[in-house]
Amino acid sequence: MGPIYALTAVILLILISWAGVRGLGLTGFFGIVVPYLAAILFFTGFLHRLIKWSKAPNPFRIPTTGGQQKSLGWIKHSTTDNPYTTFQVILRLASEVFLFRSLFRNLSLRPQTGTQPVSYASAKWLWLFAIAFHYALFTTLFRHLHFFTNPVPAPVRLVQNLDGWLEIGLPQVMVSGLILLGAVTVLFARRIFLPKLRYISLLNDYFPLFLLMAIATTGALMRYVAGIDTTSVKELAMGLITFHPAVPDGIGVLFFIHFFLVCSLAAYFPFSKLMHAPGLFFSPTRNLASNNRAFFHPNPWNRPVAFHKYADYENHFREKMVEAGIPLDQDPPFPGSKE
Repeated sequence: MGPIYALTAVILLILISWAGVRGLGLTGFFGIVVPYLAAILFFTGFLHRLIKWSKAPNPFRIPTTGGQQKSLGWIKHSTTDNPYTTFQVILRLASEVFLFRSLFRNLSLRPQTGTQPVSYASAKWLWLFAIAFHYALFTTLFRHLHFFTNPVPAPVRLVQNLDGWLEIGLPQVMVSGLILLGAVTVLFARRIFLPKLRYISLLNDYFPLFLLMAIATTGALMRYVAGIDTTSVKELAMGLITFHPAVPDGIGVLFFIHFFLVCSLAAYFPFSKLMHAPGLFFSPTRNLASNNRAFFHPNPWNRPVAFHKYADYENHFREKMVEAGIPLDQDPPFPGSKE
């Protein structure tokens, strides 16, 4: 029932925005109040998560290791999978963030019949669509900055030109939008058609996927089918970013639906699994060096301990240990001598 409930929720969001703008004329509410509320929820929720994670006790180094730890000089050390220094940890995090290295190495377990009960196969297709989705989403968000900047920065114009290399009629096709819609559809189909994954998937797994598909679809409809007054949209965006909001005329209802879905995703983001992106930097399995065998890491939460050394123990029980014939590290003193 998770997909049905998630789809119903997204449809309700679309109907609410459509009825509010088309039926009630609440363009000011959906164009000004909603984005500011979404921004407040996004930044406060994001900051709350980061503060909560930073306060979590982490007394032990528990990095996930997939390679040889640094040991003897003649044993090859796996610097990326088992980092020993802070610089190697940074390289590992960079490979995770930009290349999804762990997902690239992921294997899928498949049950078999016969003498071999299971087998392991590559899951590179998941890595391909995941990295395509994330880079397409980043590209789409980055080129949307031209609505919020005046003049438009050169990097934004460059990304727009590179993204629109596929010129088939007018307007030019933005490849990132098509890749985004296709990749998120494949990730959704993966949760539907793989039985084991479907069994563990919940409502909060499907809802952001449907929301992203709806955002990409309405964006494509505005660009390639219905059209949009980009001048009015930029005027609205610049008013929001400069805190002089005003809703100009000429903006269609389809834009408000698209904008309301984007605001819903932004407000939902800090309270969802989508926070795995910044959470990676707070994960002790990723952000620590594996050097437990080389350095002693005291637990800062331990109370001071009054250690009783063996030499003190031996001095305290020396006579009894001699009587029992237990060997001593220090010879017993001669009779009449002072210790």
